[in-house]
Amino acid sequence: MDKYKSVFDIIGPIMIGPSSSHTAGAVAIGRVGHTLVEGVPSRADIHYYDSFARTHSGHGTDYAIISGLLGFAPDDPRVPDAIGIARRQGMDLTFHEEDEPSPIDHPNTAVLDLQGPAGRVIYAACSIGGGTIEVRRINLDGCLITPPGLLPILLVELDESEKSAGRRLERIRDLLREEGVTKQTRYEPEGPAGMAVYEFDLDNPLSAQQQRQIAGHSSRMIYID
Repeated sequence: MDKYKSVFDIIGPIMIGPSSSHTAGAVAIGRVGHTLVEGVPSRADIHYYDSFARTHSGHGTDYAIISGLLGFAPDDPRVPDAIGIARRQGMDLTFHEEDEPSPIDHPNTAVLDLQGPAGRVIYAACSIGGGTIEVRRINLDGCLITPPGLLPILLVELDESEKSAGRRLERIRDLLREEGVTKQTRYEPEGPAGMAVYEFDLDNPLSAQQQRQIAGHSSRMIYID
């Protein structure tokens, strides 16, 4: 029960059905991709595992994930038509039913390989019930990030070769300490020397003002909620 913050995380959100786990949760998984690539992807390879692989078509998981990639909310009336909408917009879209077990050890697993405005991103997420999801792996700029799972997730990229990097990082830490956030993990992506990605473990959402403040001290900020 500690994974759920309210009764609505168990009974499910307001949504286009039929299933909170396979439909509403799948919309949330897709919306993560919309955030990571900073818009609608031009290509989406979607790999299903275990329960998702067996039931995705009948439970609306396909159109639900694509709805999220398009930025739709779970109760958007366009959700059932999302695949057609995406293809008319030029999205190269492929679904794969994988035989092997989930790489993140959950029956409702999807791994999305996307190309979008911000480049290529691969991530693994699972729907754990009531429309709630966990994001357990993110491959960003060749860097494998393993967040704790539940949203929200905050990723901050900094160019540590800049003289101001240390001061900027400390200011971000100060802002997050005010919210009780103290745990962070540092990653080094492939690419230009000096770049680092910090993942901060959040228990509560950040306000729009907090997001703007953190973004102002970052080379790039990704906030997934």
